[in-house]
Amino acid sequence: MPQPDGSADRDTDPTAPRLTIGEVLAALRGDFPDVTISKIRYLESEELVHPQRTPSGYRKFSTADVTRLRYVLAAQRDQYLPLRVIKEHLDALDRGEPLPGHAAAEDQPVPTTPLPAAEFAEAAGLTEQQLADCVEFGLVAPDAHGRHRPSDLPVARAAAGLAQHGIEPRHLRLHRTAAEREAALLEQLVTPTLRARSDDARSRAAEQLTELAGLSAQLHAALLEARLREVLGG
Repeated sequence: MPQPDGSADRDTDPTAPRLTIGEVLAALRGDFPDVTISKIRYLESEELVHPQRTPSGYRKFSTADVTRLRYVLAAQRDQYLPLRVIKEHLDALDRGEPLPGHAAAEDQPVPTTPLPAAEFAEAAGLTEQQLADCVEFGLVAPDAHGRHRPSDLPVARAAAGLAQHGIEPRHLRLHRTAAEREAALLEQLVTPTLRARSDDARSRAAEQLTELAGLSAQLHAALLEARLREVLGG
């Protein structure tokens, strides 16, 4: 990944494109429709991106800055990583170190439009019958035209991996039920923030939900690991 913090551009390439925050927003909106100027400013405040400042205080972003923003937004959207973890990843990339156990976000292309069932099944590693079972047991849901959202691919891919171990979609209903209950709990936590009905409020709520989702996943993994250690007599 080319210098995620944009330092090389700033130091060695004075002709690198310099974009206003509005131009950056326009460049990102195609892949990240929910991104806002407030979100970009928030990521800057968290030191995930470092645009230059003009003498009058306006932000100017290099192409490397935009690449860094894409990485952050994709990691949040596709891997549900909290900003703390994303920052650690970026720091490792800045040092030229690989990410153990993680592929760079841009190395994992994600479709941007709904997929027909056959294409979705292939992308997920499921047979069409397994996909039909996932639909039947509420793990994924097609739209009115029988197509599937790309955002459902992580669920479908996890189901495909479990199927290789003999765990069928019908066995996964308890995961869906638990996720729905957990989502309802997290929704209650951010509802007061969303009542403000502003871009800033939505950005804060999105950040809070991302952080909470990461912590919930961490808790689930820790509890499962502890239980499995008991099974193994550890």
